[in-house]
Amino acid sequence: MKFSKKLSLLLIFSIVSFALDAQPALKKITAELLTSEFIYETAPFPSCHASTIVETKEGMLAAWFGGTNESNPDVCIFTSRCIQGKWSVPELAADGVQNDNLRYPCWNPVLFQRDNGDIILYYKIGPNPREWWGMYKISKDQGKSWSAASKIPGLLLGPIKNKPEKLKDGSILYPTSLETKQSWNVYMESSNQELSNWKKISIDNNGLHAIQPTLLFHKEGSLQILCRSKEKKIVESWSTDQGKTWTPLQKTSLPNNNSGIDAVTLKNGTHLLICNPIEKGRNKLAVLSSEDGKNWNDLIVLEDLPKGEFSYPAIIEAEDGTVHITYTWNREKIRYVVIRIKDKG
Repeated sequence: MKFSKKLSLLLIFSIVSFALDAQPALKKITAELLTSEFIYETAPFPSCHASTIVETKEGMLAAWFGGTNESNPDVCIFTSRCIQGKWSVPELAADGVQNDNLRYPCWNPVLFQRDNGDIILYYKIGPNPREWWGMYKISKDQGKSWSAASKIPGLLLGPIKNKPEKLKDGSILYPTSLETKQSWNVYMESSNQELSNWKKISIDNNGLHAIQPTLLFHKEGSLQILCRSKEKKIVESWSTDQGKTWTPLQKTSLPNNNSGIDAVTLKNGTHLLICNPIEKGRNKLAVLSSEDGKNWNDLIVLEDLPKGEFSYPAIIEAEDGTVHITYTWNREKIRYVVIRIKDKG
């Protein structure tokens, strides 16, 4: 009897030890703040929102929408280039003028660089997010000038807030979503780099109301999206076939305040998520880190005040390994932040 008890305890201890060993090792990293500044101090518009950022051959390029207020017809897309550490004066890149008598607001620009070096500016035009349509312009000179606007075909929208990503076969995968009065729905789109052969990829939203997905890449080849939702939690879906099919959306344990998020997988495989880690308000903005996309650690808090709006972030990794971030600062300015990820050793 005593031998059986000892054997049982040993077996339980072994199972617990195995389970603990099976947990993913949490990489100990810290973030060093290198830069925190506004892209501009004054601009020809009082309100701004929904920034995006991309690295070009000459430096960083950012875009956002600006006007008297979100959804007003005078809202346009503006850009600024950061050359040798200095941001240029904001320049008009796109507007919603339809004719002499009709004009719509612009929304949610997204910047992307394709393999030939061209910068693509995706954005939306329309009276509201339920009726907008997808547009794009192309720059062959690192964002100094832009082509005429083209409409995305087939009633597709392109990236809805967060950056698209290039897949192994060279195609572009767009995280996107559709809003109606009845529901929010996440799905994906794809095209080739010539911006033709557009396709829609459905995702089972599993009864959850979610929009604005962001993409992560895992070492074993799977893809993950994290999405803004009305569920008070960030929701997720996974693909094991390079984005052709996706699992039904599920809630994660991460809080969400029904505001935009963004994420990036670094070259070393670490995942970073920037979000408002609260269920209400937009007054706190932080970066989290993960090795597996499931277990997340606090990395750095960028904003944490009793009041204010710090929202709609964008995050990328530069060629030199630094991490570059933009976000809305009280709807008045766009904040630019650079951090360096460091191993604790």
